[in-house]
Amino acid sequence: MKFLKWFFVAILGLVAALVLYITLIFDPNDFKPQIVDVVKDKTGRNLAISSDLSWTFFPSLGIKLGGITLSNPAGFENAAMVSINEVVAEVALMPLLKKEVEISQLNLDGLTLALETQKDGRTSFDGLTGQASDSAQPQSSDGATSSATLSKLDIGGISITNTKISNFDHQTNATQVLSLKSLTLGRFQLDQFATLQYELSASLPDLNLDSSGEGQIRVSQDLQHVTINDFVVTNLITGNSIPNGSLKADINTSLEMALDKQTMSLVLASFSAADINASGKVDIAYGAKVPSVVAKLDIGDIDIDRLLPKQEEGAATQKQTSPSNTAAVEPDLTAMKTVNLDINVNVKSVKVANLKTQNWVFKMVMKQGVANISQLSADLYGGTIKASAKLDGRNKVAQYQFDKRLSGVDIRALLVDAAEIDMLDGTANFNVAGKGKSLLPDNLKKNLLANGKFEIADGAIHGVNIPQMIRDAKAKLGGDMSPSDSTEQKTDFTSMTGSFKVAKGLVSNPDLHMASPLIRLTGAGTANVINEALDYRLTTSVVGSLEGQGGNERDALYGVEIPFAISGTMSEPKFSLDTKALFDSKLKDETNKLKDSLFKKFGGF
Repeated sequence: MKFLKWFFVAILGLVAALVLYITLIFDPNDFKPQIVDVVKDKTGRNLAISSDLSWTFFPSLGIKLGGITLSNPAGFENAAMVSINEVVAEVALMPLLKKEVEISQLNLDGLTLALETQKDGRTSFDGLTGQASDSAQPQSSDGATSSATLSKLDIGGISITNTKISNFDHQTNATQVLSLKSLTLGRFQLDQFATLQYELSASLPDLNLDSSGEGQIRVSQDLQHVTINDFVVTNLITGNSIPNGSLKADINTSLEMALDKQTMSLVLASFSAADINASGKVDIAYGAKVPSVVAKLDIGDIDIDRLLPKQEEGAATQKQTSPSNTAAVEPDLTAMKTVNLDINVNVKSVKVANLKTQNWVFKMVMKQGVANISQLSADLYGGTIKASAKLDGRNKVAQYQFDKRLSGVDIRALLVDAAEIDMLDGTANFNVAGKGKSLLPDNLKKNLLANGKFEIADGAIHGVNIPQMIRDAKAKLGGDMSPSDSTEQKTDFTSMTGSFKVAKGLVSNPDLHMASPLIRLTGAGTANVINEALDYRLTTSVVGSLEGQGGNERDALYGVEIPFAISGTMSEPKFSLDTKALFDSKLKDETNKLKDSLFKKFGGF
């Protein structure tokens, strides 16, 4: 017992002597000039520590320092790149002997980071990235990678307050400011959940962000697994470019990270912004050279029109009519090579540019710079759309191909909402397959090569009444010059079919057929998708009574083929009837009657 008593007395005496030596003889401030010189030698920067360094010992070993500044390179607007008001770190002394780390306090207050980018491209970080002699992980004598282990880690709390990070770019005269008001971590122990909270704001050139969040974090005993549960984040974004000036976004998510396997799994319990609600899951494997992302999302109603910035009518017109002096540049799709994606998205409804669709299903796999969309389907205007597509972004000019099918669609409602064209009515089936290169708007029209066919049932051509035009022309040829009765400008048909080809911005339709109880319409034509010009040459023939389907007598023009033309533009088509054919038909009919009469008078000769 005496031996143990004197043993502990000796140990305590040794500790006391060590503390006394460090306190009275060893002054940490003696190393400040050496630290300053090393920083100056390695980076060319000036490091200043204005406050004295002070030790804390039993029951915790700690250090407190403040008034720290690190200069920016010469010629920069801000003299100091980094400044810190105060740093306090205290570690319980006795548990260290058992490989147990107990941090009673870790505080960082008043960190200011002033970053700059000069017009010549120099930044505040230049000169700070030293070349390590060996970037590999330390290895043990047998060649195996070593890793530190802790039998216990206990942090009483971490507090980071009053942090400000600013970045000024002299090339664009843009300033970005991030202010971290607070980041706190409650008592933290391995394999135990701890409370994590933050509050920050950011000021960007065109918007401001206020964000706060709170959740639970846990780190496994082997330090290889991190779990964040019920992390609730609230964001408020304001700015002139934001619809209605502000946007609130709320997120509730959980996260699992496996550092040893280099994987991450994020569960999005809920997301809400601009009346958009979503949920889903995202799995990320970041260990390979090209990371992989697998995402499955369920999204509610989306009104894209609400998300687009509003423009005044005059400004929008000026923007459309004013020529641009900037040469168009192909979109940079090199980012498609940096990640592999497997995405499955379901959307309840989408509204964009007055186009209304429901029940969207989107499935895409992107690998090595090539995106394959295996399914893109939706319900729209009483029918469905189904499409597949491929986008190859490996080259400077992207290439694409697609196959799209519309079935049972109300074509009039679709054209009115999508293109403000009120020209065609009916239930449409439409198939088209094509390919092209370049994603520039003008080149999309010029380079597209496509083939397709269409079929429209029980419809009408709006803006023209072909039977009425024939009736009016027939009446005038008969000497009746009185104005015709006002009738609806619409030509009904039971079916309209045809095929088409697209090349160099021109849609060619060689086999248009339209049938109705009164007339038949056949012919060919083109539609220019660049300037929207129409050029159709058609032939109309009467197959019933022009007085209507209930007419009892066969019309005098029965079987006569009358040329019919469509010109103008898609938004303002012009229709014309060749009245000369009617006159020739009428003259031929009268001549035939006269010949028949003479034939009878001369006894059949």
